[in-house]
Amino acid sequence: MKRNLFIVGLIILTFFVISFLTNIIGPLVPDIIKSFDLSLTMVAFLPFAFFIAYGVMSIPSGILVEKLGEKKVMVIAFFISFLGATFFAWTPSYTTYLFSLFFIGTGMAMLQVAINPLLRVAGGESEFAFNSVLGQLFFGLASFLSPLVYSYIVLNMGSDADGNTITNLFSKIVPENLPWISLYWVFGIVSLMMVIVIGLVKFPSVKLKEDEKVGALQTHLDLLKKPMVILYFLGIFAYVGTEQGVANWISQFLSTYHDVDPQIVGAQAVSRFWGLMVAGTILGLILLKFMDSRKVLIFFTAATMITLLASLLGSKSIALWGFPLVGFFSSVMWSIIISLALNSVKTHHGSFSGILVTGIAGGAIVPLIVGGLGDALGLKFGMFFLFITLGYILSIGFWSKPLINNDFIGKKESLLEN
Repeated sequence: MKRNLFIVGLIILTFFVISFLTNIIGPLVPDIIKSFDLSLTMVAFLPFAFFIAYGVMSIPSGILVEKLGEKKVMVIAFFISFLGATFFAWTPSYTTYLFSLFFIGTGMAMLQVAINPLLRVAGGESEFAFNSVLGQLFFGLASFLSPLVYSYIVLNMGSDADGNTITNLFSKIVPENLPWISLYWVFGIVSLMMVIVIGLVKFPSVKLKEDEKVGALQTHLDLLKKPMVILYFLGIFAYVGTEQGVANWISQFLSTYHDVDPQIVGAQAVSRFWGLMVAGTILGLILLKFMDSRKVLIFFTAATMITLLASLLGSKSIALWGFPLVGFFSSVMWSIIISLALNSVKTHHGSFSGILVTGIAGGAIVPLIVGGLGDALGLKFGMFFLFITLGYILSIGFWSKPLINNDFIGKKESLLEN
């Protein structure tokens, strides 16, 4: 099949939008707490509402894609996201925020499941790995930009200076004491635009390989009986929990312990966290050409633990750069854990992928635990819980035994020596 670069570009844009909507909660946490007078536990229920949708919807979304096709599922997903964002923007409250985030999370889970097989067909199988990495780079770029957009909108709406047309419009429709709500009008508009664009575009026909199909319920049950499947599921659970457990609390930690402005300095720190994650991804790709992926995972995870410890116990200047470096070193974890997992089974990769993606629910549970511990013993102590999840990720580098190892320079020579 001829490659469709326009569809590839549309999928890359979808990666960008997914990330822009997904990773904004962290910079907003101090404003959310102040606006709705919340405890750390209550604010932690917000990412819980978002990420639990992945746990609930990932496997059903795979079944829906097989029945309706990628285009219809993507249109439905963005429309659900539009409803969730505008519902909260129109009636802002803690309760409506919870429902809104679950709706947006549902849409994002549906999109994650739909776009990968579509990318394989539209971009060509030989370019699938490259296009997937390109998608992840744009995913990281959006996470880098969204806190900066937040700072720009809030600061311009809160100043006496003449803003542009957009900020002037937001000033009229957003409560004066809740300027950050304007972001959800942005999310609603972007989601509706994606509904229209995807609705107008002709999509290629996607025929799933036998290995890519979700499979019957019995297939999932059979896989879940295997300890190795559960161990890798916990690996994804631990990674996403760690990522969100750091990103969601950076701004609040800096505000609490170092008295920084969350709308400027805190947002910039979160932005650097995601920006350096993109840089770390590029370095990780290079290292994987020279080292066994398990060794890369061990090195990067150990470095993540060291930088997180320094961030929690160090000075303000150390924390401002330590937290972004946590993003840099944690960048390779997702792709390596996924590849080790899928390379550890011979069949049913589609069903196994669905189980692994369900592990994204770790982004719901771990920040909630951190918040609960933070209320009881202080946020700094709560964030020490992340060393448990990082310790588990570190262990994967030692006990994993994939059927196929990644190719790297010097691999054949080392095999010959053995």
